[in-house]
Amino acid sequence: MADETFKKQFLDAHNNYRAAHGAQNLTYNGDLNSAAQKWADHLLQSKTMEHSNIEDGENIYYSYNSQKVTLQGKSAVDSWYSEIKDYDFTRPGFQPKTGHFTQVVWKDTKELGVGVATDGHTVFVVGQYRPGGNITNAGYFEKNVQQKH
Repeated sequence: MADETFKKQFLDAHNNYRAAHGAQNLTYNGDLNSAAQKWADHLLQSKTMEHSNIEDGENIYYSYNSQKVTLQGKSAVDSWYSEIKDYDFTRPGFQPKTGHFTQVVWKDTKELGVGVATDGHTVFVVGQYRPGGNITNAGYFEKNVQQKH
């Protein structure tokens, strides 16, 4: 379960990246936090990487280490954001291997939820976003995924 330090790091990492792309800060939503935690617990129990059936946006992070690990709140967000290297801003739209990045910086998203489940070695982090991003309607990517300032 995400403690307050993890939650602050997770939210701050999102908002720092979003600011660099002209997107407003996100705030936590209690319902999204509960749903994300429930899904993270499910993923740890089933040891599978799969998205839930929510209407909102969702990013999932997984890591395994043979040593006991304490995950930092920004680790998952940094991993998702690193996909920026594969995003072609000259051809806005949904692109392979960049959906986590585009969800993090999606301008229309306002609220965030986070869930963390770990047994000390395996870690699942679930981020849920409202409204969700990566909408493929014409013009949505141009409006919501801005180049870094």
